[in-house]
Amino acid sequence: MFKIKHVLLLSFTIIALTIAGCKSQFEKIRLSNDVAKKYQEAMKLYNKKNYSKAIILFEDLSQKYRGRAEAEDLNYYYALTLYKLRDYTTARYQFKSFADTYPTSKYAEECRYLGAYCYYLESPKSSLDQTNTKAAIDALQLFINFYPKSERVAQASKYIADLRAKLETKAFDNAKLYYDLGAADVSNYKSAVIALKNAQIDFPDIKYAEEMDLLIVRSQYNYAKNSIEIRQEDRYNEAITYADEFMNSYPESKLMDQAKTLKADSESGIEHAKRMIAEFQKNQEKYKAMLAKEAKADSTNTTIKTPIK
Repeated sequence: MFKIKHVLLLSFTIIALTIAGCKSQFEKIRLSNDVAKKYQEAMKLYNKKNYSKAIILFEDLSQKYRGRAEAEDLNYYYALTLYKLRDYTTARYQFKSFADTYPTSKYAEECRYLGAYCYYLESPKSSLDQTNTKAAIDALQLFINFYPKSERVAQASKYIADLRAKLETKAFDNAKLYYDLGAADVSNYKSAVIALKNAQIDFPDIKYAEEMDLLIVRSQYNYAKNSIEIRQEDRYNEAITYADEFMNSYPESKLMDQAKTLKADSESGIEHAKRMIAEFQKNQEKYKAMLAKEAKADSTNTTIKTPIK
């Protein structure tokens, strides 16, 4: 039993010393001024997919190789290592820097593409800020402009389509949010109409067009319904116009019944508003007549009580 434990302890000791020796060897190379040897080791580590160590050497070498012929290959692998480590923010900066610095390099096209792709990878879900999404579209389009005949153009175009779809979803969700907030503030219904229209201007082929057009009708209807009676007729008429446009644009729509109901409710709303206004005006006339009658009675009583001189 003792011998077994001794053998195991010895084995662990040998492994620990080996690991310590490897680490010591790496540190010696890292601290060495032999840039050629350091570069050779960095490439070995890269090829072994030991990117976390390779990046340490590449970062040091990037300063020392500045202006030298070897700098082109070094900066290429430096950017690739960052990409492999999923440090996409730094990687895209390095890829762009490489493409701008070495525009005729055999790696320039790949770096321009990967730099744009890093933006694509950093594009967040549609509910979050879409600054990176827009930057990714610009970067991918720039790549296509630079290399219109590249075999990567098809994939870049697909990425652009994916990103635009995300922006469409963001625009639609933002407009829906105004509608959802309408109960708290009636003006949000009007804001929803404006936001929905603007989204369709920005994205003429938006996939949510049919649903958005119905939401425009619904938003305008709710805006009219929650307005004061004197404003309702014009606002209901606008909802009716939107409903007619929807029915003409989507004659086979599954949402047709909803559009028809909103139009009918808008027409009923106009009639109701007219009755309410007529009733109000009638009551106003009665009130004025009552005031006139009371004024006349007061005048008569005053005349009777006036003493004769």
